Amino acid sequence: MQNPDARQEGGARTLAAARPAALLFLSGAAALVFQVLWIKQLSLVVGVEVSAIAGAVSAFFLGLALGGWVLGRRADRLRRPLRFYAALEAAVAVSCVAVTWALARSAAPFVAVETQSGVAAWLLIGLLLAIPSFLMGGTLPVLLRAVNRHDAGVSRRGGALYAANTCGAILGALLPAFLLIPRFGVQGAALAAASLNLLAACGAWLLDRNAADRVAPAAAQEAGPLSGEARLAIALYALAGGIALGYEVLWSQMIVPFMSTRAFAFAIVLATYLAGLAIGAALYARWGHRARNPWTVFGGLIAGAGLVAVVEVAVLGKWLVMAQTYAEAIIYQWTGSGFAGMCARFAVAAASFVLAPTLLLGAAFPAVLRIAAGDRRVGRDVGAVLACNTLGGIAGTLLTGFVLLPALGLVRTLGVLAALAALVGAAAAWRGRADGRAATGWATGLIGCAALAVAVSLPADHFARLLPGASGAGLVFYEESHGGTVAVVEREGNGNRFRRLYIQGVSNSGDAMPSLRYMRLQALLPLIVHNGEPRSALVVGYGTGITAGALSQYPGLDKRAVAELLPAVLRAAPQFKGTFQAATDPGLEKRLRDGRRELQASAEHWDLITLEPPPPSAAGVVNLYSRDFYRLAASRLAPQGIVAQWLPLPTQNAEDTRALVASFIEVFPHAQLWTSELHEMLLVGSMQPLVLDAARIQARYAQPDTAAALTAVGIPSAGALLATWVTDRAGLARYAGGAPAVTDDRPGIEYATWVRSREVVRVLPELLALRTEPPLRGAPDGLRADIELERARLDTFYRASLAAYRGDRETWGREMNRVARDDGGNAYYRWFMPGGVR
Repeated sequence: MQNPDARQEGGARTLAAARPAALLFLSGAAALVFQVLWIKQLSLVVGVEVSAIAGAVSAFFLGLALGGWVLGRRADRLRRPLRFYAALEAAVAVSCVAVTWALARSAAPFVAVETQSGVAAWLLIGLLLAIPSFLMGGTLPVLLRAVNRHDAGVSRRGGALYAANTCGAILGALLPAFLLIPRFGVQGAALAAASLNLLAACGAWLLDRNAADRVAPAAAQEAGPLSGEARLAIALYALAGGIALGYEVLWSQMIVPFMSTRAFAFAIVLATYLAGLAIGAALYARWGHRARNPWTVFGGLIAGAGLVAVVEVAVLGKWLVMAQTYAEAIIYQWTGSGFAGMCARFAVAAASFVLAPTLLLGAAFPAVLRIAAGDRRVGRDVGAVLACNTLGGIAGTLLTGFVLLPALGLVRTLGVLAALAALVGAAAAWRGRADGRAATGWATGLIGCAALAVAVSLPADHFARLLPGASGAGLVFYEESHGGTVAVVEREGNGNRFRRLYIQGVSNSGDAMPSLRYMRLQALLPLIVHNGEPRSALVVGYGTGITAGALSQYPGLDKRAVAELLPAVLRAAPQFKGTFQAATDPGLEKRLRDGRRELQASAEHWDLITLEPPPPSAAGVVNLYSRDFYRLAASRLAPQGIVAQWLPLPTQNAEDTRALVASFIEVFPHAQLWTSELHEMLLVGSMQPLVLDAARIQARYAQPDTAAALTAVGIPSAGALLATWVTDRAGLARYAGGAPAVTDDRPGIEYATWVRSREVVRVLPELLALRTEPPLRGAPDGLRADIELERARLDTFYRASLAAYRGDRETWGREMNRVARDDGGNAYYRWFMPGGVR
């Protein structure tokens, strides 16, 4: 029977160990919240180009590395490192809130400085991020120094604290998307995260006050350099850090076809990645000390992670989709929540890709501590391990994203990384060989060969074949790059063949008739109703090229430009029809830059700015639908200029559509709503009054190229064009009601709950109920009669389509037969008609 005093002593030790772990849990949670917030904010300052974000984030990680190196050494010379840790956490709280506040106001100053000196502008951003990250980087080595007992248990305690810190980071990865940003906004989320840092600071201060004794500073004679064995272990761990971050770059693209572009999905993937690291570190901290040779264990972990990552990709197939569906059904049955079911679906995909490899990578941290960290200079040694691993991660991210991935593609790059991991593992195993035997080194080398062989055996377009409809001849274009995967897939529906554009595995648009219709209207309608003589037009988002190409069908435009983020999208453009050869049009200027950055960095003014980004619910896109963005766009309008905003209906819930409308009309005092297609509408806004002059509209529509382009998508006359009118600003204000506007600080739509089934059935009738007569000036009776006739036909088609969504086949058949009888030659209506109706 165990001695009660021994049990009490063991319980006291457990409690003593739990307190520092709790501090690092809070610190890790706060750090990830700030990291998520800053990446989001940086996209509004430097743009959403991958290279720009990668450069800025590298400055953040460089600060972490320097902080670990410098502050870890500083901690070794202190008698009260807990008090130093408390000061660090308090400084992190203050500096992080200040940086979040400054980033929200940095876009214009950044552009102003960049016009004078790009280096100076980027240095300012780098310094801004490096200051708080420098402080963050010191927290783990400083606290580990504080709890060190000058024994051989550094790896156990280091692994436990690392696991606690990473567990906090899991919470920090989830909090912004699921709670903080939707509830409090970006600045409010920063204050909430800072409160966690302050709580950790207070906890450390109390622990320091209650400490029975102080930690003895390291003696001067103990300040010698790291041993050769420690330097080798740290160098190998730095390489492993680069490989691990390279995996993360690849996984972020590989996993999207099995998930969505919602912020929730990416938060769950990041949380799963961190969970693997935390569990792996905790498992090693619990049992790893039993291994006699830490070199062999370390090498096997790094090499094994690479092989597992490659094998997981090789066995991908329909089984994963089935597993996701099963998990979704179970969670939905338990909770009754479709949102919870979708999160379970995301978690299954994330676990299938990243959990097993990260378990091994997480265990590698305490394994390397056992080799590299002594029991005297703990702060210096642990700081060096973390710093070099972080620096390796920066290099690995850049090398993978900008060199290997564009040159080799996803699958081949994964194989190369796995082979490099095996080399790292072989070097570690060879260094730790016992009794002169090199079997373990050869074994890890064979692991690398196996991983490379599996990767080479897979087709280069392995992930493209997992796209819907991409099997066989369906895939007509595919490219992988650091910006994301771009594919074009040919499909057939209702007797019509068309092509779809996939970006990051998610369908964006295509050249089917509905897409042709709304995208041509996106370009031509605002030009036709323009009160001046439009000479310039900018399209934000190239996509299939249909909108940008349609500009060429309006005579009189002297300057036509499009802002597109991904070069691969432009290279895919020739695969789509109906673009009027936009891909080779010398009069269309193609600018490789995201839309917001284009408007920030250029002082050009435009008669028309037409906005066609991805749906607002996609991660990182909502800031192209915010009140702040509309103010920027309004500042770039020429006199009487117009902003035209694509308004998709099925991609967000009704309350979110109201918020989108609210953000638009808060900026534009003169606004209109037009229905461009069954699933899409068009917001038109101007800072000056918008007058619908009948004679001018008829004359502009009658231009041969313009009329032909619109007739081909079911707009055969000026009356048919005006029949798509819905309402003016007053009607939009009634629809928006008291909905809060979307802002950069409160981008609620990006974090809204999952879209309800058949939401278009709710939203479309509500918007059509706002319809008024178009406020035409000088309209002849013949034009008004044509408008009434075309509107009746459009309403009949919409009634039929809404009946189809509801499953009412009788109403659908009756109304579609009426459409066929009244306007069977209309290209748009005919696209939806089955053979029997035609």
